[in-house]
Amino acid sequence: MSLSSLQSDLNASLKAGKAVRVGTLRLLISAARNAAIAKYGNAWETSLTEADITDVVKKQIKTHRESIEAFATAGRQELVDKEKRELDVLEEFGPKELSDVELKALLAPVVATGEQSFGLLMKAAMIAVRGKADGGRVSSILKQLLSSK
Repeated sequence: MSLSSLQSDLNASLKAGKAVRVGTLRLLISAARNAAIAKYGNAWETSLTEADITDVVKKQIKTHRESIEAFATAGRQELVDKEKRELDVLEEFGPKELSDVELKALLAPVVATGEQSFGLLMKAAMIAVRGKADGGRVSSILKQLLSSK
């Protein structure tokens, strides 16, 4: 996925009148540009990679999930619904996350090392997962595997 493909999708969404998608894509494009400028300076247009855009998408997804939790706690259902609609759009562009079964299969060898420090186990787990799952999910499944050991 490139910035130009996001821009093309934005233009198509504008023509189709999809307001939520348009707003979400505008914010995503803006966040990607800001991150690229912060990382590469004036050469951001030629230096921006798909990995950079993927990182921005992951951060946006994480932010929206946190917002959903906060709004749900505060009893603001209309904001929860809005964030969920935007999250659905962002997840189309994010990397496919591993299922719980796949995650457990990846984490089993990490647990089998016999390491006692959860921090070191978590570090090894995140290296094994390579960004294909949220850290919170990795942590909870790692704890499940440790408790069943």
